[in-house]
This record gives sequence, structure tokens and C-alpha cells, in this order.
Amino acid sequence: MKGVFSAPGDYIHFKSQVPLHKISIGSRQWRYYEFGPRAVPPLICLPGTPGTADVYYKQIMSLSNKGYRVISVDIPRVWNHHEWIQAFEKFLDAIDVHHVHLYGTSLGGFLAQLFAQHRPRRVRSLILSNSFLDTQSFSASMPWAPVVSWAPSFMLKRYVLIGIRDGPHEPFIADSVDFVVSQVETLSREDLASRLTLTSGAASIGPLLLSDSCITIMDTNDYCATPRELKDQVSEKYPGARRASLKSGGDFPFLSRPDEVNLHLQLHLRRVGVEAKPDISLQNPKGSSGGGSNGKNKEKEDSDNPPKDHINGSPSRDDKDKEKEGANNDPSDVNSGEGSSNPTSEDHIHSAASDNDDIDDSNKVNETNLKIP
Repeated sequence: MKGVFSAPGDYIHFKSQVPLHKISIGSRQWRYYEFGPRAVPPLICLPGTPGTADVYYKQIMSLSNKGYRVISVDIPRVWNHHEWIQAFEKFLDAIDVHHVHLYGTSLGGFLAQLFAQHRPRRVRSLILSNSFLDTQSFSASMPWAPVVSWAPSFMLKRYVLIGIRDGPHEPFIADSVDFVVSQVETLSREDLASRLTLTSGAASIGPLLLSDSCITIMDTNDYCATPRELKDQVSEKYPGARRASLKSGGDFPFLSRPDEVNLHLQLHLRRVGVEAKPDISLQNPKGSSGGGSNGKNKEKEDSDNPPKDHINGSPSRDDKDKEKEGANNDPSDVNSGEGSSNPTSEDHIHSAASDNDDIDDSNKVNETNLKIP
């Protein structure tokens, strides 16, 4: 890991465009980001033990530009799995979301399965990444789990980060690890203790009413904190699920391999019937100076400003004067006037979607590995 962490430029841009929401529900505070057309059923992202709502910023920016709605949440302070199920349902009620598609990595994937098991009417599909079915192995490796709520902060942070391998990393892996480590530093002692309690508390996933066809399993094939045998158990439990294997990416492929992850997320959402609704207003939120948006605005100005005579196919007064003067006018000028008529809203949507593809292709960022579920 690097000695000094410098926030990536695309993350700084994300923070300037997407507001952080905080709401209190009972004694718990929820911290989350939401972006994209509200008419679209949301994809809700649940992080692992060291993650925060911020770690999915690449998914929020990319998918919202494609016309999807993305909500990324922090795991609140809950102290058992029953509390999690109740608290998450109250959160969905508070933000007026009834049916969801859940994307969870490691611990987030486990919690997503738990919620789908106990609240099947609310979950439409699952995307599970580097996840597991029960907490037994993690509980066995943490004999001090019964007193985790009294452990000092430095001890909890060290345990959360102990899975990170020392030594050289590929740049995209190293950057993703550094980013997640920076997020761990923002977590309080109570946040860390709560998440480790959820990781080590006795629980396992039972039968789901959700069809395997509505599940995608997206695992990385390189080193990962979740042991291979635990990931294999997930695949065996859902034999009909779609497989999306990533050759590398470590624990945080959403940061280290964002283009691949985002593609698989889009394929999943399309497969389960989520229809994207591109919104031009999301292409350049808060008046950012993206070239694509400025170009569209200029095109609109160009198409609005020409005399209506041209749009209707009749020559303007200047053209008539020139004809009277015997000027050699090219008849294609009038045709070009017709061609510059205002594009329809559908044209704008297709244009916006095309621009988003260009944005996606250029928005490639490095990422890293971290080894805690």
C-alpha cells in the first residue's frame, strides 16, 4: 500500500456531483448515495466489512449514465442478523422503495441473501460477488468474537485489514486496496465492531424462493479474502445461476475491474427485465463542463436559432434578396436548413446513450485487493 493516499480524480468528480444522504430511522443512521432515474427499479449495492457506500462510486456514475438507478448504502450499526433484516426493510420503506435488485460483495452478499430469504416479496434478483453461505469459518478464526463490541478501535482495524497481502501488486489492484483502506479509516469503532459481529455471528443461508435464473454469481479467480471453498458452496447452492467469472480483481473488482463489473451488472439487469431510462439531465449533473453535453447544447442552439423559414423548407428573406440580386445560391442550403430542425426527445436519448458509451470507455480506473469479507 502507498504511504500517502491521494483520492482519485474520478472520485473527486463523483463527490462533486452526487450528494451524500443521511437519514435516521429509529436509533440508526443510514448513509447512502442515490443516482439515476427514479422511475427505474433500483440496484442497491451492499459493501463488505471494510467498505462504505463510497466504494461503489464507479458503478453509480457508469450505470446512472446508462439510465439505471443505483443506491449504495453503508451497513448500519446492527448487532445481529435479525436486526439487519428489520433495519433494512425499514430503510427501504423510508426511501419509498418496494422491490429491489441487490448487489452484494462478501459480507454484503451474505446480508443480501439473508434479506432475500426472509423478505422474498421485496427482492427481485441478486448479484453475489466473492460471497459465502454461512459464518462458521469466520467465527472459528476469531475466538475473541464474544467481546468484539468492547475491543479498541486499533485492534478492530488491524483485524479488518490483516488479510491484505504485503508485496507488489498490479497498479489497479494496489489502487483499489488503497481506496478501501482509506474508507476503513472513516469508520468508527462501533461501525467496525458491528460488522465483525455480523461476520462472525452464527448464521447460515437457507432455501430461497428466488429462482436461480434471477441470480448472478460474479467471483474473481485470483487471491481473495473469501476462501475458494466458500465461494464454491455459493455456486453449488444456485446451480442455475448465471456465472460471471473475472480473471483478476481481488476483493474489490468493482474498483479494480469497473468496466467488466459494470458490463455484467447491466447484463444482469437486462436479463431480469429492468428497463433503462436514459435521462439527459444526468449526463452532466450540476453543470459540469463535459464536452459531450456542451456539444449537444450547441447543436440545440444551432437548431433553435436558424430562421423558422429554413425549418419549414421555405427560403428566408436574405435568400430572397440574394435571388433578386442574381446570387448563385446552392439549393442544398435550404435542404440543410430542413436537416437542422430540432431533434426529437428520442433522438436526444439515443444521443445521450451513445455519449455514455464513450464516457464509459474512457472511464477506466485502477483497483485493488483487500481480504476481509
